[in-house]
Amino acid sequence: MATAEDFRRIALSFAGTTEAPHFERAAFKAVRIYATLAADGLSANLAFTPEEQEFKCLLAPEAFCPIPNAWGRQGWTTLTLAAVSEAELQSALDMAWKHGAAKKKKR
Repeated sequence: MATAEDFRRIALSFAGTTEAPHFERAAFKAVRIYATLAADGLSANLAFTPEEQEFKCLLAPEAFCPIPNAWGRQGWTTLTLAAVSEAELQSALDMAWKHGAAKKKKR
């Protein structure tokens, strides 16, 4: 069972990650925001691709679900921390961090 403290420690261990307030949440950013932690510390939102989101939600529906809005259709996924192990949290954050650390493509 992962906690908000586990989330924060793991997220901040990734290269270039900083934490800053983001509305009522804490945002974790490398080049871009890749995760946010709810104020109550019970859930987090992670940046996945739509395909990664579908896989995570099928694999562990008790832990992962799409955010129910346009952000969710882009891959942003809510994670219930108590439903994952620390190793599962590490894996999910690593996946999200790769998206947040990637340079933005120029148009």
